[in-house]
Amino acid sequence: MDLGDGIRLRPLLAGDGEDLAAAYARNREHLAPWEPLRSEEFFTVRWQQGHVDETLRAVDAGRSCAFVLTDAGERIVGRLNLSDIVRGAFWSAHLGYWIDGAVTGRGTMRRAVRAVCDQARDDLGLHRVQAATLLHNAASQRVLQANGFREIGRAERYLRIAGEWQDHLLFERILEDGPDHRP
Repeated sequence: MDLGDGIRLRPLLAGDGEDLAAAYARNREHLAPWEPLRSEEFFTVRWQQGHVDETLRAVDAGRSCAFVLTDAGERIVGRLNLSDIVRGAFWSAHLGYWIDGAVTGRGTMRRAVRAVCDQARDDLGLHRVQAATLLHNAASQRVLQANGFREIGRAERYLRIAGEWQDHLLFERILEDGPDHRP
């Protein structure tokens, strides 16, 4: 799917390990404040390819959906994931994402999140998507709010990010309401 500015959203593919390793290496400093501490092995093609394989098994099992953003040269410049997909009475998933430092500030992630939420509603039949941000991640909060997510609370020491248990703001979007719905 074309998101504009030469950026495309597509499903994660079996051979994406090498491009993901390059993307993570290129963005190591940019992503460090927002992610868990990463071992040196994480940045290798071997580790990334293993993770791609594991992720695609979860996709095949219906537990997740995984996407990448690519630039005009088809280089990976971001990831989006719907994980922990639960059906039954819940029909919900968690949304996670990151974008290359060279592509920030253009509205790309805002458009990508909208497309993934549309797919979660239209193709997966999900009812709700939840996301969490660090308290000081105003850019990510703006992406979520622009897509109809509303803040639902604060989770203390929610995730171990940058080596510390850090509080997060929790957001949700009821997918049937559309991104412009305001309660």
